[in-house]
Amino acid sequence: MPDSFPSLLIATEFPPNASGGGPAVLRQMLRNWPVDRLFWWSCFPERDARFGQRVAGHRVATITRRFYPNRRFTRVKSWLLDCCWVPSATRHFRNTLADFRPQAVWVVPHNWAIPPLVAVLPQTRTCFHLTLQDYPEMNSSIASFGRKRCRRWAQAVDKLYSAATTRDATSHPMIEDLKSRTGLDAAQMMHAGLEPEDFRFLDSRTGRPASQIRIAYAGTIHTEPEFAFFVTALKDIVSALPAPVRIDLFGAHSYQSRPWFDPSWMQEHGNLPEEPLLQALRECTWGFSPMALSDDDPRYNRVSFPTKFITYLAAGLPVITLGHPQNSVVKMASMYPVGLCSTTSSRAELAQQLLTALSQAAPAQIYAPGIRRCASAEFDAPQKRALLYQCLQRCSIETLGRARKDLETTATP
Repeated sequence: MPDSFPSLLIATEFPPNASGGGPAVLRQMLRNWPVDRLFWWSCFPERDARFGQRVAGHRVATITRRFYPNRRFTRVKSWLLDCCWVPSATRHFRNTLADFRPQAVWVVPHNWAIPPLVAVLPQTRTCFHLTLQDYPEMNSSIASFGRKRCRRWAQAVDKLYSAATTRDATSHPMIEDLKSRTGLDAAQMMHAGLEPEDFRFLDSRTGRPASQIRIAYAGTIHTEPEFAFFVTALKDIVSALPAPVRIDLFGAHSYQSRPWFDPSWMQEHGNLPEEPLLQALRECTWGFSPMALSDDDPRYNRVSFPTKFITYLAAGLPVITLGHPQNSVVKMASMYPVGLCSTTSSRAELAQQLLTALSQAAPAQIYAPGIRRCASAEFDAPQKRALLYQCLQRCSIETLGRARKDLETTATP
């Protein structure tokens, strides 16, 4: 019988201490995993270790950042990576498996990590668990890498999903969509969650009127038109609110050059590690979680689920959710009374909704039952971690079974 913590290799595009919600989910789920049994393969090296994730070994099939096809010469850069980097990265990943000899692999298929992973993993004797966080066919990915390439990657992700021993995905709509295509169900909705200390905080928090209405936004602003729309609607009702308003921005990017940014009532706090971020958010009044109001990017808007929504719940913040009715976050906010949920594209209507919501004296107390119920039902971190560990242990057991079968076959005269 394998150990309760088998040797584990994480295989994905980003390094252990990368910024963003996706890497944060992995770090949270791995918080109990022994460092000496944890290994990592990625396409990017570490830039700093501010988030504190340590591993016993980290191999990097490096993509030089200036050759990464983000904005300029994207077609040429993507072609060069396909022709030159992918074959090299495929050999690199195969050699990494041979060197580390993990008992299980946890695969998170992001962008350029997909081609090496799909070339190696379905044929390997090491079993793997797959977590799908985003589809490759989002509009932002198509703009950077090309529609045909993203379509190939999407087909490769479906192949990996089908070949995995166990699997999960980032939202209920994504799980349903994957099942409709592959016929395979997921073990769970895998996302960030609340720890026992977070639930204790929710249970002990008392609502109190605030001298200032502080609206937090955590992470990169992916839907900037909706963010600007929110700011303009908020400006319309500032003078009618019972207290001054401030928007607090937490993340790796600066927006001070944007036309909507006003330093007199907006403040940037930089990219904070998870625990300091949570403590800073608990000083705020609301969290803001916008998605696109249109449905022109359904492969992102309908199935992806930004981590910020869960982080706000852990901070005890009622959430202002804005987006299209079919959006995964809007659907979640519609199921549970965790704050204001709006799908309007009317500036006047949104302003009136904000005036009503932000005029409440103690919103944290008003929405506390809904926040607690949503967090318990959907985002219980110990439960998610336990089920993930069961999946990884199953992978380890099956890997061991394959190894024994290979030995028996070899030993047979």
